[in-house]
Amino acid sequence: MGAVSAVLLESQDIAWFRDAESLPAAARSTAAALARRIGLGEQRAAEVALAVTEAATNLRRHAVDGSLLLRVVRTEDRAAVEFLTLDGGPGMPDIPYAMTDGTSSAGTLGIGLGAIARLADTFDVHSLPGRGTVLAARFWAAGAAPSAAAGEPPVAGITRPISGEETCGDAWAARRVAGAGGEPDAALLVMFCDGLGHGPLAALASQAAVSAFHASRGHRPDEVLTDLHHALRGTRGGAAAVARVDPVARRVRYCGVGNISGFVVGPERRHALLSAPGIVGHHMPTLRAQEQELAPGAALVLHSDGLTERWQVSALPGLLRHLPAVAAAVLLREAGVRRDDAGVVVAKGAW
Repeated sequence: MGAVSAVLLESQDIAWFRDAESLPAAARSTAAALARRIGLGEQRAAEVALAVTEAATNLRRHAVDGSLLLRVVRTEDRAAVEFLTLDGGPGMPDIPYAMTDGTSSAGTLGIGLGAIARLADTFDVHSLPGRGTVLAARFWAAGAAPSAAAGEPPVAGITRPISGEETCGDAWAARRVAGAGGEPDAALLVMFCDGLGHGPLAALASQAAVSAFHASRGHRPDEVLTDLHHALRGTRGGAAAVARVDPVARRVRYCGVGNISGFVVGPERRHALLSAPGIVGHHMPTLRAQEQELAPGAALVLHSDGLTERWQVSALPGLLRHLPAVAAAVLLREAGVRRDDAGVVVAKGAW
């Protein structure tokens, strides 16, 4: 069982596009401007815009409740544009065929999914007939993509504000820590925070949690959660959870307060990780961490109560074979509600 070694990416969700008629034009112009702003260059910005337009037009023509998320992902020294599309149907019964050039649906630009995949540095799609499709594509500047040897990031999340709001009160973060045997960067800490309520003040609380998480020197979930509690005093507070994924020891250690749902997920079933009642920043209970075995190929999932807990991995075949960002987006599509901020983070790797 290997340690956590792949590069970690921080993400900033920029904008959700949901209006079917205006979606392609609005997403295209925003994507091109964003690509230029982070320094991808004119040609790469045009390629991003082309790929976004094709994906958005497919949503407008064929999707049920389709939406597109545009965001920036970053390493310490470079940035990329990433977009994800989510829809509730009709799905693709034959993804390899849909990836073949010339099979783009009528009314699109005709470049097809295969061409989007070639333009992107990272591309992934999960689709179930009658259930819907999630697509993710990431674009770095020419020659700036992390090497394949660096591996795909083992953790990614997605957040969506409540209908009518521009900012989301849910946030997540991840960082590496030493493994159980002292091996440097062998384990992974993952944090999720749901700021109380919604809107800018909820976002302020969750961003304070993100900052405190990165500043904390704690290696155990209870230590980090205590640091978050101190940092969120003076804010609304919120629900928060921290999990430590230790692939070498094959364990997940978890500590949560409030309405954060945590699961260790295998191909057929999931094991719940329980959070204690309370509000981080205001009413902190006595913290008690719990442990769960991390089986080969299993994933960690944390999400806010903006997702119901009724999803089942057995109803989503192939989910754990996909990128963490795609898995997170599938869960948001399946279980997300529009009457609250919603967020989910997935950690999975070659363990």
